[in-house]
Amino acid sequence: MAGPNHCMYPDADSDGFGIPRLLEYLLGGGRVPDRVRPVDSSPFPAFMRAFYCDEFVLPLPEGHRFPMEKYRLLRERVTTYADVTLEVPEAAPLTALARVHTTEYLEGVLEGRLERDAVRAIGFPWSPELVERSRRSVGGTLAAGRAALDDGTSANLAGGTHHAFAHRGEGFCVFNDVAVAIRDLQAEGSVRRAAVVDLDVHQGNGTAAVFHGDDRVFTLSVHGADNYPFRKEASDLDLGLADGADDDEFLEAVELGLERSLAQGPEIVFYVAGADPFEDDRLGRLSVTKAGLLERDARVFDECAAAGVPVAVVMGGGYGQTVSDTVDIHAATIRVAASSRRPERHRVPS
Repeated sequence: MAGPNHCMYPDADSDGFGIPRLLEYLLGGGRVPDRVRPVDSSPFPAFMRAFYCDEFVLPLPEGHRFPMEKYRLLRERVTTYADVTLEVPEAAPLTALARVHTTEYLEGVLEGRLERDAVRAIGFPWSPELVERSRRSVGGTLAAGRAALDDGTSANLAGGTHHAFAHRGEGFCVFNDVAVAIRDLQAEGSVRRAAVVDLDVHQGNGTAAVFHGDDRVFTLSVHGADNYPFRKEASDLDLGLADGADDDEFLEAVELGLERSLAQGPEIVFYVAGADPFEDDRLGRLSVTKAGLLERDARVFDECAAAGVPVAVVMGGGYGQTVSDTVDIHAATIRVAASSRRPERHRVPS
């Protein structure tokens, strides 16, 4: 297995920042620096496109446990990065949503006709703002997928709604953004094969169910074995970790999962970079440090680049005791992504 500095960033560099210096910023509570390392020659632009939708506010009751403000805080942080451009995505078209979700479920969401139990399972009260926000979040992942194919790497500063099934939502997930993006890219002929590298602490049960039995899409989930969802679906590779698993155990599973995922020959990877494996996450139950999560990100982007596979990264969950910890972790993911756009173009043959 690769060692702790197995990533493309040098230990020290007079012109840029290596992993040790980046860790100083993260672990000291500071902001990730604007440049992780110098940009070398590349066929891709000198900036990464990222998509955000936090301006489409989802009204929540007082005291709701979902940290909606993290998206605004993350976007404000990323605004300071010179090598990232920010764009507001279009709402996901209904035709794209219908490639994954059933007509009955779509109509129930769009028209506010879901049963009370279905709304309770999602965890958000229904409103027109919920519909718009959810469509914009999926639109961000659709846009990030296309941008990754063009530029090597792209990001959605939201997304990762992996608990949404074809016929229902749950766990703060209305529509399954990654599944919709993959099906849309396949439908337009941009890719044939894809992989979902889900490193959120909660199993991507909806994604696993959507792609069950489809050998064109490989689904990996590294998650807490005894954490939500308590009834798991079968991904192509599930690597469940015991409560309290530390950096070494987590990174060993990440390495195995990446190796298996890339061996399938995907033409794009959708990376669910949840911040919730963090040791101080309210819903995480693991003991992974910020340094471990930074190393996770470096390995994903390094190994995908080495394999020539574009990456679209989405944020997934994050419920830190303090929202600033969650924002630090998500921001570090964007920082690493923006500094790693080096895969050769990997297109479907005409």
